[in-house]
Amino acid sequence: MGNDTQLAEFILTGFSMTRKLQKVLFAPCLTLYLLMIAGNALVVALISFDSRLHTPMYFFLCNFCVAEMLVTSTVVPRMLVGLMAERDTIPFGECLAQFYFYFSLGTTAFLLIAVMSIDRYVAICHPLRYSTILTNHVCIQLAFGAWATSFFSMIPPSALRARLSFCRSNQIDHFFCDNAPLLKLSCSDTHLIELWDFLLAVFFVLSSFTVTVASYVAIIVTIMRIPSATGRQKAFSTCASHFTVVIIGYGTTIFVYVRPNKNYSTDLNKMVALLTSIVTPFLNPFIFTLRNEKVKEVFRDWLGHLRSL
Repeated sequence: MGNDTQLAEFILTGFSMTRKLQKVLFAPCLTLYLLMIAGNALVVALISFDSRLHTPMYFFLCNFCVAEMLVTSTVVPRMLVGLMAERDTIPFGECLAQFYFYFSLGTTAFLLIAVMSIDRYVAICHPLRYSTILTNHVCIQLAFGAWATSFFSMIPPSALRARLSFCRSNQIDHFFCDNAPLLKLSCSDTHLIELWDFLLAVFFVLSSFTVTVASYVAIIVTIMRIPSATGRQKAFSTCASHFTVVIIGYGTTIFVYVRPNKNYSTDLNKMVALLTSIVTPFLNPFIFTLRNEKVKEVFRDWLGHLRSL
């Protein structure tokens, strides 16, 4: 290839195993994906149609579930097609679109996690002012800000990638158009793009992580001052599910993306990406519902209505 080659398509190599073994992954991945969609959609339906869940906490949770479904759907259906195909190709434009939506929606999810931690901070540390601080207008602004900021911030990096030339190969060593494997194929100078990517990751992931940790430090301090053991347990239970999602989500993302040095194991990153793309979104509805008494109460009532019908 010449130095100014603009590729029409890429080949996604998928996982480092034989095509026969890749096909074995199809059934479990498809099952987890469908269960993930069903679980998150059920949470969204419960929150949307039951007035008992029309509070800021569940409004943000609804947005988070929608973001999880969308970010997973940008990668997994395409990956499932590739597992069954003999040669998994993706057009250049579709590759850029996948990159844009995957990272935009992923950033939205992290910003929503930070917003959810602020919601818990206000509810536990300032309970008497909760309804006056987190009004409907403020909640809509916070949610809209998380979505809009993410999508606008990913426009410049995506535009820069559209101008890259590729001269090394057209094979992306991944099951989707991830950042580092795509840049490795370019013969253009990518130092500015890599710096921009790192700064964006630091700004969005680490800043939202800092807000989340600061909120939970204040929450824990406040909870420890509650004289009643029952009151402390109840307060902790409302935050346990959210904190579990924080640990899993931030831990895996910081491991993969918030590092200036990109010379690390691609196979390991594929496994982590698979975990965050399917397994974690699949578990999140169970984490939130199994630890939340109000959601379980609404779900039981819905099941009761279905039985009566």
